[in-house]
Formats: sequence, structure tokens, C-alpha cells
Amino acid sequence: MAFSYEIVIVEDGSVTTSKTVIDDYKGTLNITYLFKENTGPGNSRNFGMQRAKGNYFIILDSDCVVPVNYLEKVSDSLNNKYVDCFGGPDAAHQSFSNVQKAINYAMTSIFTTGGIRGNNKTVDKFQPRSFNMGISKKAFEDSGGFGNIHPGEDPDLIMRLWDKGYETKLIGEAFVYHKRRVSFHKFFIQVKKFGMVRPILNNWHPGSSRIFYWFPTLFCMGLIISLLMLFIGPGRYLWPIILYAAYFAFIFLDALIKNKNLVVAFLATIAVMIQFLGYGYGFLKSVILVNFSKNKPLELFPELFFKQI
Repeated sequence: MAFSYEIVIVEDGSVTTSKTVIDDYKGTLNITYLFKENTGPGNSRNFGMQRAKGNYFIILDSDCVVPVNYLEKVSDSLNNKYVDCFGGPDAAHQSFSNVQKAINYAMTSIFTTGGIRGNNKTVDKFQPRSFNMGISKKAFEDSGGFGNIHPGEDPDLIMRLWDKGYETKLIGEAFVYHKRRVSFHKFFIQVKKFGMVRPILNNWHPGSSRIFYWFPTLFCMGLIISLLMLFIGPGRYLWPIILYAAYFAFIFLDALIKNKNLVVAFLATIAVMIQFLGYGYGFLKSVILVNFSKNKPLELFPELFFKQI
């Protein structure tokens, strides 16, 4: 099936640019290369869409590998039921490291915060994520595009689109291979920011708050209490820690079934624990500061905001 499309590459202030690599493909692909100062992913996507020639934009992150039939799956789905904004899932490629595969499990499983973040349409109204997302030119112009918060620029945009009456959907077949973080330290920083952003979004978009956003925080608090109970009354208060052990045993088995790799399954249990700790801590900290401080989110968390151009 033939497609007519333009590829727009936005270089967001990189010291080592991709221009020489892109030049090698200019004879075979309809490709546009744009360079700008570093202002973050949301503003860079806006920058590219403002200069793109098409009427429907597909946004992909630089750490994503696109399967050969991706555009065909998107085209078939939009022709069957058109929406002005869609999202697709992500998966781990066989070439990824064991840590990346473990993190992918934690970020996509319905047994972790993968469901909370909107990867499973049965948990809540589906929120596309900008590593694999499509949006019409009309919806982009009507909404003003992404804001300057990061992370969180994608759910912020989606909720503004919903407020304007635009519909979103998941195209399950249009997946990408998403490399995600390369270490658990970087993963912790990322999920902590996810947790910090959520109360800000809840404040910006009244009515968007959900009780399950508290789950990672409550999970961690419960684990701490369980360990204290075990220390205070050995033998008498075993059942709470047994429940936690059973949960992580289930995570190990589920990750083993999905990845067929013992090392990845073991690392997945670590990734899930880091996910809950990082998100839970960031969420609780942000809830307290956003709701009880007189300062604005930009003043409280300057690291979550980029300047606009």
C-alpha cells in the first residue's frame, strides 16, 4: 500500500547533530530537517508541526523504532473510524538490554502503574502518549499544541482536547519499540517526575483526579508499615509482608511468561519496586506542595518546565 507522507526531524539543540545522517536519505525520502535551541520535547513538537505540510501529524520519539507496517495499521484504523487524535502502545525489541526490557514491563503491565498511566483502555479513558501519537492539524491549531511542562505535556494536551470535544482512541496494532531508560537510576528520576506532575495536572484540570493515582503512594506506605509490624511483632504480623511477597512473586512469574527470560523477570521485580517508590514519593511530595503552598508549580518545580520560543 502506497503512502504519501513527509518526515520532519526536529533537532532540539543537540551538540552533535544528526544532519549528516539525514542528508544520506534526502534522495530517497521526503524529509525536512529543522534545528532549534533546546526548549524541550513539547515545544519541539509544536515547532515541527507548525512547519509541517500535512493535515495529520504522527509524533514519534527519537528512542522509538517503528515496525515496517506501522503506517498501514494507522491508515486502516483511521479509515475505519476517524479520530483527531490517537495513541499506540509500545513494546521491547529483542535487541534491547535486559534492563530496558524490565523497565518496559513495569511501564506497560496492567499489574503496575502501566494501567494507571493510560496504557490500558479498560482502566480509564485512553490518553495517548507522545512517544507514539497522532493528531490532526485542526486539533493541533485549535488546542495550541503542547505546553511547556515536561513530563506531563501529553496528558495536559489530551485533556484540553477532550474539553474541546475531540475524541481519542487507542490503535493497538500501531505499536513501536520504545527503548526507554538505560539504567534504574534514570528510571527512578523519570517516574518520580511522573508522580510530581500528576497533582499539577489535577490542579489545572479539575475533575481529572482519580483515586488510583494514589495507589503507588499507598502501596509504599503499606510496605513500610508491614516491615515495621514485622520488626515490632515477629511471627504475629507476618500476613502483610506475605501479601507483598506474593505480589512480587506474581510479578516475577508474569514477567517471566511474557519475556521468557529469568534475568529480565528478576529485573522486572526491581523495576516495579522502583516505579512505585519513585512515582509514590513524587506524587505525595507534589500533592503537599501544590495544595498547601502559595507558590505556583513553576516556582515549586522549575525542573518540570521548559521555556517556550
